[in-house]
Amino acid sequence: MSSEEAPSYRPLSGGRERSAEAGSLPLANKRLALVTGGHRRLGGVIAAGFARAGYSLAIHGSHDTRLDSPLALALEENGTEWEGFTADFADLENAEELVANVAERFGRPPDILVNSAALFGQDRLDSVTADDLTRHYAINCAAPALLTKAFATIPAGVGDRCIINILDQRIDHPHGDQLAYTLSKMALSGLTRLSASTLAPHIRVNAVAPGLTIATPDYDEVQMERLQSMMPLHSLPSAEQIADAVLYLAQARAVTGQTLYIDGGAHLRSYDRDFMHMGR
Repeated sequence: MSSEEAPSYRPLSGGRERSAEAGSLPLANKRLALVTGGHRRLGGVIAAGFARAGYSLAIHGSHDTRLDSPLALALEENGTEWEGFTADFADLENAEELVANVAERFGRPPDILVNSAALFGQDRLDSVTADDLTRHYAINCAAPALLTKAFATIPAGVGDRCIINILDQRIDHPHGDQLAYTLSKMALSGLTRLSASTLAPHIRVNAVAPGLTIATPDYDEVQMERLQSMMPLHSLPSAEQIADAVLYLAQARAVTGQTLYIDGGAHLRSYDRDFMHMGR
């Protein structure tokens, strides 16, 4: 590629002057999505879905914004204008400042906020510590609350704006594993309904509650097959199906205060343990 050619995708860093030369669709004509935890795993799949749908992207990471390879490819293939933002939500001031930083960098506030960043730990009632509870609540609920506050109060236009919180199917039938995580996701579910009521009609607030999707090394292939058979639909959701639900809510202008369970029906049943302990 010669120095006169535009890059196949344009991160804003170092690319703003070249953007005008490339003759691409201006940022003002695209919707801008801020995806927290959007550089990897499920957050990365959600961000890639927005890229394919023609959105501009603000991609957040807690300590870095090194992109998963499929996300980097999606940004390149779709010519997505994007920028990475690093903010550790353990310090809650960072959460409240993130929306303003995005607005300053893009020249306007985001149209969509996806609260996907999360902390997931291993604890139960007999082992959980004050630090476990505080850290999980800070990252999984307090940070989304402050991001919601910032998103709602920053000067913005009159177009459709929305917030989508990523929950967990376990909130309907909580079990004793990962106690601090579970409590924080239940609190985030409460924030979804409260803020949907409070922020209407100007901002829509919804949630997606995934089931087991991107397996960690804690799972093996045989176990995943057994877990799949335990679901009411005898299937586990793909990360892409969860991203599709997020994209639907981003465009569903008549929908607020709703939670979509993308989990193969898992929320309909009560499980005694977390999935990682089952099907072995």
